[in-house]
Amino acid sequence: MKHPVAAATVLLAAAAHSPAQAGVAADHGVAPWSEAVVGVAAFTPVTSLLAREGGWTRKAVGKVERAELAAWNLPAKASATFERWCAPQASSGCLRFVRFAGVAQRPVRLAARTWDPGGIYSLMVRSDNVPALFDAAIKAGWWAESEPVRFTFGASDLRNVVLTGPHGINIAVYQRVSPPFTAFPVGRISHAFNSMRMVSNKARARDFYLNNLGFELVFDSDREPPEPARSNFGIPLNYTPKIPRAAAALQPVPGETGRVEVMEMQGFTGTDQSAHANPPNLGVLLLRFPVRDLAAYRRAVEAKGTAIAYAASNVKITGLGTVDLFAVRDPDGNLTEFYHAH
Repeated sequence: MKHPVAAATVLLAAAAHSPAQAGVAADHGVAPWSEAVVGVAAFTPVTSLLAREGGWTRKAVGKVERAELAAWNLPAKASATFERWCAPQASSGCLRFVRFAGVAQRPVRLAARTWDPGGIYSLMVRSDNVPALFDAAIKAGWWAESEPVRFTFGASDLRNVVLTGPHGINIAVYQRVSPPFTAFPVGRISHAFNSMRMVSNKARARDFYLNNLGFELVFDSDREPPEPARSNFGIPLNYTPKIPRAAAALQPVPGETGRVEVMEMQGFTGTDQSAHANPPNLGVLLLRFPVRDLAAYRRAVEAKGTAIAYAASNVKITGLGTVDLFAVRDPDGNLTEFYHAH
């Protein structure tokens, strides 16, 4: 299967969609996201796969402080515990699993199909052996829209599968068969380097991260292969040439980590899930980006007309420190937090 985006197309797209705001995130010291916050009903069903197959370790555990729950606008009766897990040798792309109590909750993307917009669809990791990880995940009770697929993306020969765990928590796994990937340690399950959100309008979502948040474009594409090909998104085989998976990836600073990706499946009408993309629900809830100059970056974001979803000061978050933070929602309701540790 040939991927629709060639290297030259990527570079041309980046040049064509780079407004003056692009790069503002880097100017204010926004770094790759340090962690994703994931709501779970229980820790072990997810963390056991990361530990056993990827060598991930639990870095912190405890009670979520009231100040953090208040920032999420949760009632006084709500409580939560957490476990923070990181891949070997990783300083970013960790996962903070949060188990809430005393408050009603549901999966963010309850019974959703791949093309339904709203809510963070998946977290992306790399692997040195996708088929072996797929087999292990299935034996552990995970599922997938398809068996691993193989395709080319620019000059890269890739294997990919999207693993589905409890309550629709998706982990998209990529193996670069060639050329060798050396940017960071991979192993069977690397740290999370990207996150995918399904959106109702790719151009609008792309421009929010590019213009409002000042991220930089990694790639931008609207094309599909001309021949039928297996899809890891559950698209029927004969429809794969007809349904453009319009996608763009962005990041605050250049590199192979800390990315955000948006995808619109043009031609399929989905059901909006954005109303449920909040704590204390189950699934991937938000990403957290550390920022060197939080106040200046917030002014730059607000100057673009971006509403602040919530903000808080002196919030103790075990594993990050005592932080000031603010959060924004993208056009499809997904939360992103920016923070500065004292």
